[in-house]
Parts: sequence; structure tokens; C-alpha cells
Amino acid sequence: MRNSSRKGFRFETYVAPEQSPFDKLFDIFKELIVHTSGDVDEALDWLQQLDEEYGLTTPDYTLDDFVEDLKNKGYLRQELKPDGEGSGDGNTLKITAKTERAIRKQALEQLFGKLKKSRAGNHRTKATGVGDEQTGEFRDYQFGDTLDRISMTESIKNAQINHGIGNFAMNERDLVVEETNFKAQMSTVLMIDISHSMILYGEDRITPAKKVAMALTELITTRYPKDTIDIIVFGNDAWPISIKDLPYLNVGPYHTNTVAGLQLAMDILRRKRNTNKQIFMITDGKPSCLRLPDGTYYKNSVGLDKHIVERCYTMAAQARKLHIPITTFMIAQDPYLMQFVQHFSAANRGKAFYTGLKGLGGMVFEDYENNRKKNIKG
Repeated sequence: MRNSSRKGFRFETYVAPEQSPFDKLFDIFKELIVHTSGDVDEALDWLQQLDEEYGLTTPDYTLDDFVEDLKNKGYLRQELKPDGEGSGDGNTLKITAKTERAIRKQALEQLFGKLKKSRAGNHRTKATGVGDEQTGEFRDYQFGDTLDRISMTESIKNAQINHGIGNFAMNERDLVVEETNFKAQMSTVLMIDISHSMILYGEDRITPAKKVAMALTELITTRYPKDTIDIIVFGNDAWPISIKDLPYLNVGPYHTNTVAGLQLAMDILRRKRNTNKQIFMITDGKPSCLRLPDGTYYKNSVGLDKHIVERCYTMAAQARKLHIPITTFMIAQDPYLMQFVQHFSAANRGKAFYTGLKGLGGMVFEDYENNRKKNIKG
């Protein structure tokens, strides 16, 4: 008899995959470029300081080599400054669309983990019928069921049981259909507060918000390509931005016109054909601004202005009538502001999360994934 040996589990100390000098520096560079809102020169200055402190480069591979590789690989391009001034020859470095995609992908991996791409329209509902996803459950064939839904294995088994193997026959009563679930499609508008308070009090709140936006857009465009995602920013006013603009997003000397953001979000969603629609709003402060019919601005940063918050509650109720739930991610723990968010969410029958900067991405992802599993209109 031949002896056979069994192999068990073997435990070893984890060894990180080997990275090239370029890949190591590129991971850091992508992180820095988000913090500098796309300013390449500032990001490279920071990278040089980190190199001096931590010895990131070697004599065989310097920062100059890294910059040249960025250019050769298509991650950087040179542009002439309008005033003709720049680094050395009057040119300045800019990131390319390839870099923007790499930044979004890194944000997705950082916040949501490495998710594999799947087919479109993966938002499951509880409704069964002619859908896309098999449930593993069977029922008798009914008039109107399409032939591609018939389970041939189960139907043949039924025919053998009912008619015997020797005299095989199959009729309508033998047919079995496998149940499927509809896969709902989702239209999402992500609202990002870019008022000045997003960088006040020594805390950078806009960078985590940008990362969440980039990760969410990358998730939707790669894993759920039939879904739609629109990004809008709101300060004194509200306006849409494209996905490629996200790395360059910065705050301004703005107040917080939440009403303008909600109006624009609902205008966008009204034009969407998808049944399932939702608004995600990332903000750190109270609404403090309204644009009046004559074009002037009504502003009040002291406390919760009754006129402004009532308009917010009205917008929340309008969204509820349109079956558009609003999920608010409040980057603050102020009980005074939490009271406003609670009333706002109650008017919409939406949800609110009170989160620090570290938990923001996980909460946005979890809520999006939960919403895609059900028909949020119901």
C-alpha cells in the first residue's frame, strides 16, 4: 500500500507584498494630492519633507526619478502658466484624468474595501417575479412565464416521477419555474457642504468628505453601472460638479444654504427615470443662508434662525411627497444642531447619522448598500 501524508495548516509571519519604489511613492502622492486639492507643486513639497524625515527614496531612485516616471506613465502633464511664471521654465505640473481615476480607486479601497465588479442593477428588492437574480426557490409553471425561466432539471425530475422512466412524457403540470428577484436601480444625489466651517476649528472636514464622494462614485460607476450618481456642492448657492472635479474640491468663504442644495438635488432627481431615488447630505453645521427672490442673500450664523430652518423643513416635506428619502451625515456632535437634524429627518421620514470624520465613509457605504436591497419608495 502506498503511504499518503496529509497536509495541515501552516502559519507564518505575514510578509507584505513587495512594492516597487514608484508604487510606494505613488500611494503617498495620491493621498497628498487629495489634501492639496490637486496642487501638484504643494503635494511634491510635502512629499519632499516626508522624504527628508522618513527616508522614502534612495540614491538609486530619487524624487526627480519619481516625477519623471509620473510624466512618462501619463499621471502628470506640464502646462504653461497664464502669467508665464512657473517652476524653472514657466511650466506648471497638473494631474491627468488617469491620476483622477487612480485617486478615486484608492479612496474606494481605503473606505469600502476591495470590492469586485459585478453586473448592473444589483439593488435587490423583496418583490419576486420576472427579474434578474435567481432566489433558489421554485413554483409551478403559470401561463405567461417565459421559457428561459423554466428549470429543466426540476421539470424533468417531475416528469419522471409523474409518468415513469420507461414511458417518458412531459406536460404543463410537470413544469417548474425558478423564482427571481427584481434588481432595482438607484439614482443618488450626494450633497457636500463647502461652507467655511468645513475647515474651521483646526479640523479638515472637506478632505474626508471628498474621499467619501470619490469612493461612492467609483463604487457606483464600477459595481452598479445602471445606477446614477450626481454630486452637488452648497455654500451660499448650490451647483453641480462633475466626478473629475472632486480631487480639486475646496471650501470657500461661504455660509450654508441647505435649501438651495435640496432644491437642486430634487430638480436633478425629478428628471431621473429610476423609481428609487435618494439624497445623501454631508454637512457639519447648521443652515445659515437663504437666497431671496430679489437675488440678495439672507444670512444669520447666530443660532438656528427660525425662518431658515422652517424653509429646510418645508423642503424635507416636499422630498417626502416625491418619495425621495434624505439621509443626513452630520459631522458634528453639537446637541443644538442634532435637534435641528432630528426635526429635519422627521419631516422627511429620512435618516440621520452623527459621525466623526473616521466613521463617515463606513456609514455612507453601509446606508447605500442597505438601501439598494429594498425598494426605498415602499
